[in-house]
This record gives sequence, structure tokens and C-alpha cells, in this order.
Amino acid sequence: MKSALVVWGGWDGHEPKQCTEVFIPWLKEQGYGVQVSDSLDAYTDEAMMSALHLIVPCWTMGEMSSEQEKGLLAAVRSGVGIAGWHGGMCDAFRNNTGYQFMTGGQWVEHPGGIIDYEVNITKPDDPIVAGLSDFRMHSEQYYLHVDPSNEVLATTTASGDPYPWIAGCVMPVVWKRTYGEGRVFYSSLGHVASDFDVPECLEIMRRGMLWASR
Repeated sequence: MKSALVVWGGWDGHEPKQCTEVFIPWLKEQGYGVQVSDSLDAYTDEAMMSALHLIVPCWTMGEMSSEQEKGLLAAVRSGVGIAGWHGGMCDAFRNNTGYQFMTGGQWVEHPGGIIDYEVNITKPDDPIVAGLSDFRMHSEQYYLHVDPSNEVLATTTASGDPYPWIAGCVMPVVWKRTYGEGRVFYSSLGHVASDFDVPECLEIMRRGMLWASR
């Protein structure tokens, strides 16, 4: 049996517990033994971390200790996969550049707040997005600082409202990358649990988890 660790916490506005509960039953259906923690101290359990196949974080803002950071990054470098979404992965620890180097991006703004926008599939031959068409979201459209080494699978285009200087900016939405021996997957979709009611949003996250898992 493969093993997955789901870690949730931080800012309640992102519904961390509710969002992870969208995926925990599904992971079990895929044959994973799932451990759930509401504490970052899970990352300091070296024996448990080294035995994992997949880490699913959903923790917005907050701070991570040096011991927690060391445990998480070492596990991913050694080959444990990590897959997350929205602020639960790329707005987790704003002062931790080592963590951001691993994830490949950091949230900086969501222009206009909750808006209607389109997600465009840019690598339709990649298995994570294969067979999916462009789709619409009514949620936060993330503006991120991103690593140029990311392999981008989907993007969105900023309208320029309320910031006209970013009009037409094409922003990555879904990407994958490696960190050491580990696979890293991220989707900026998933502000709240109901965002996963959009079939494409849900399917991309599911496929990304399976891709990241070793």
C-alpha cells in the first residue's frame, strides 16, 4: 500500500480542512494509506516522512520552524512527491525562501478578488491535462512570482482590472517540476472547497497528485 500524508492548517479562509476532505476519501480509493495532521510537526518525523509516497499540504500563511522545513525539504529531495493547490501550497510560508524554491512559486496578489476568468490548457498532450478543454472559474485569479524552470500546463490572462499595468499578462495556473528526486505539482485553483465542484479543477488536482506520487 502506498502512503500519503495530508497536512492542513493555517488561515481558515481557505477552508483547509474542508478542502483536504475533498481528496482524502479519493486517495484511499486509489489505494493510499492516508495519515492526516493538523500540525507541521509531522514534517519532523524522519522515519514516517522517508516512508511516504506523497505529501498533500494545505496550509496558508504561518511560519515553519527550521526543523520542520528541514524534514519536509529532505523528504521531497529524496523522492517523496508533493502536490498542492492555491494558497495552501504557494502562500504557505512567506518568509521561507527555501520552501518557495521547492514549490516553484509564491502568491503576491489576486487582482479584483473573486472574479470570472478563463483557464487555458497550454500542454494538451501532457497526461495531467490531456482531454481537458479551456474552462471558466469564478474565484480568485492568482498572480504569482514563478520559477522559470517550471513546466507550465495551464495559464490564465490578467484583464488589467483593477491594475491596468498587468493587462494581458499570461500567468501560470498549473505546473509541475522536480526538486531533487521528488516530483512537485501545483495548481493555483482551489480558493475554497466548492471550487473543486468545477470538474476540470478537481480532475487536474487528482491527476497531479498521482503524477507527483513516487
